[in-house]
Amino acid sequence: MFNTRPIVLSIAGFDPSAGAGVLADVKTFEANGVYGMGVVSALTYQNDIAFEKVEWLTLSQIIEQIEVLQKRFSFEYIKIGLIENLEILFQLIRFLKSKNEQVKIIFDPILKASAGYEFYNIKNQNLLEDICSQLYIITPNIPEALQLGTHYAEKNSEHLSRFCNVYLKGGHNEEKKGRDILFTTGGKQIEFLSESTNIFPKHGSGCVLSSAITAGLAKGLDLEDACAKAKKYITDFLMSNESLLGYHAIGQELHEF
Repeated sequence: MFNTRPIVLSIAGFDPSAGAGVLADVKTFEANGVYGMGVVSALTYQNDIAFEKVEWLTLSQIIEQIEVLQKRFSFEYIKIGLIENLEILFQLIRFLKSKNEQVKIIFDPILKASAGYEFYNIKNQNLLEDICSQLYIITPNIPEALQLGTHYAEKNSEHLSRFCNVYLKGGHNEEKKGRDILFTTGGKQIEFLSESTNIFPKHGSGCVLSSAITAGLAKGLDLEDACAKAKKYITDFLMSNESLLGYHAIGQELHEF
């Protein structure tokens, strides 16, 4: 089979509004010049302002979807979004690694919907660290990072960077809005700032940023460059209109990526 683009997989929830989850991931992948495929981990009943309920797919149902794709395609980069709990995530990662030990997994720890629905709490720190040791990068926002250990988001991010890279999303940063920090496994801390203050909140913006990082990595960028490109992309996405549902690749050409 001939394909000139890298193929990237998203394992995430299905959001009917397409603002978040697997649909948003695939749109972001495509806009950033990679071919996106998707496996559904949950059915959510939501729109851009309200979340009503979630129905979880079992681990076997998730794996069965992946196995069908793996009969034809191989994946070097996989993004995982909404997942039922850490135990399921651990088993899913173990399966993915059994198929490709070198696969780079990007995990966006979605603990709470933007509309307020809470999925789960992280209570097992040892399991979290075991999981992170199998990941390439984790991309929490500040409220999520506050559940990853102590009551300090940056301290938790720095601690977890002993096990994997951590990109702390700063959309909830009250002191410096939009200030993101990359904590690398090599001990670096790199800031990424928004180029504009003329931005509007968007449903699913965390999914989009994480997917843009994944796309950049799949295209061969190093981690810092992939994060810088993703920061530019998410800024344009947030500026694309005043509603909660953003437009992808506004004013951008694919060859720029």
